[in-house]
Amino acid sequence: MKAIVNTRYGSPDVMELKEIEKPTPKTNEVLVKVHATSVNAADWHLLRGTPAFFRLIEFGFPKPKITILGGDVAGVVEAVGADVTRVKPGDAVFGDIPVSIGRGAFAEYVAVAETSLAPKPTNISFEQAAATPLAGVTALQALRKAGEIHAGDKVLVNGATGGVGTFAVQIAKAYGAEVTGVCNPQKMETVRALGADHVLDYTKDDFTRNGVQYDVIIDVAASRKASDYARALAPQGRYVFVGFSSVGHMIGVNLKGMWISWRTDKKFIFMGTAQPNQDDLLILKDMLEAGQIVPYIDRTYPLSGVPDAIRYMESRQIHGKVVIRVAGD
Repeated sequence: MKAIVNTRYGSPDVMELKEIEKPTPKTNEVLVKVHATSVNAADWHLLRGTPAFFRLIEFGFPKPKITILGGDVAGVVEAVGADVTRVKPGDAVFGDIPVSIGRGAFAEYVAVAETSLAPKPTNISFEQAAATPLAGVTALQALRKAGEIHAGDKVLVNGATGGVGTFAVQIAKAYGAEVTGVCNPQKMETVRALGADHVLDYTKDDFTRNGVQYDVIIDVAASRKASDYARALAPQGRYVFVGFSSVGHMIGVNLKGMWISWRTDKKFIFMGTAQPNQDDLLILKDMLEAGQIVPYIDRTYPLSGVPDAIRYMESRQIHGKVVIRVAGD
């Protein structure tokens, strides 16, 4: 089978399209013929080995442990292990492969734990399904688990046009929230189309100083100080830290946020890495089939175009998700 392989850390230039052996599923795994996958921030962090200290604790040192990236997957079951009971060959599925297991979706076939998959929604394409798992589950967990969203809450999504942000806007609306999206001026119409009640141009509108307070702030862009976010939170408001601009910024906001959480009724929650799981995938499946959320795809590349897809993602010009079409490439 064909796969995009990287045996050392570096830029997308180190990635190569190679012919390798098709994986054999373990007893609890499913072999999926990949129709589509998508690019996430985790992929370029793993590719470049950043933050550097992660090479010692998770990524591998001096060479990467994971040589085929790609976590999101949508495709058709080719074969199943002896202990698999929930899916069978021929089933259309979607899901996300955790870093701890090894990724591997930038390939024509991938072996995935049964518990990492759910039935593909019937009303969307494989490309749309592949755009959903990690970004959609991250947004869902940020809002439901960390943000404890309720109908009627005022929710602000800072960084509303990235992969997580586009899902967060739609999921918050589906839960009955009044949603404000923050983005750059070129992307404001995209956020309106996603259903946001209010859209702020971050170059002109400072949401931390406009006098409005929010019950939940989902922060994907992560560019402000903790005290700024605290000012924009309503009493008993919840700030959920999803993304970070640098390790230093992440540490600073977390330390100050812990102090604010201890001293006030406003809560700062550092979400960390989302944990895709079958239950959350099934919630997203129902929302997709009900038309409550629609994956927003910016660009689609062939399998051979993965390096270009990552370069585009690194440019930070992305609106929504970048998808890799694999089957038939």
